[in-house]
Amino acid sequence: MEIEIASWLSDIKQAINEINEFLPDRKEFLVFQKDTKTKRAIERNIEIIGEAVNRILKVDPHFPLANARRIVDTRNRISHGYDSVSDDIIWAIVIREIPNLDIEISRLLDDFNS
Repeated sequence: MEIEIASWLSDIKQAINEINEFLPDRKEFLVFQKDTKTKRAIERNIEIIGEAVNRILKVDPHFPLANARRIVDTRNRISHGYDSVSDDIIWAIVIREIPNLDIEISRLLDDFNS
């Protein structure tokens, strides 16, 4: 794996860690929905994740990352179609997708470091 890709994977891992730090303690949607700062911070980290995945795919279009294209598409939607991104969508990504991505990125980083 190229050093650049490992760096971008580390950026993704950091963004995931920040998302987890920003989440409300109780992980309740209504608490999240009322906290504009947290929503924006999480959206920004999802954008970072998407941009890092996009850069990885430019270097290696066949990089083994599940849902890579969907991740990039989500980043583009948040960045360019911000008015079509609902709190429900962001919450679903955080609760359903981020934990799986975290596991996958950790494995890829472990593989790189071994």
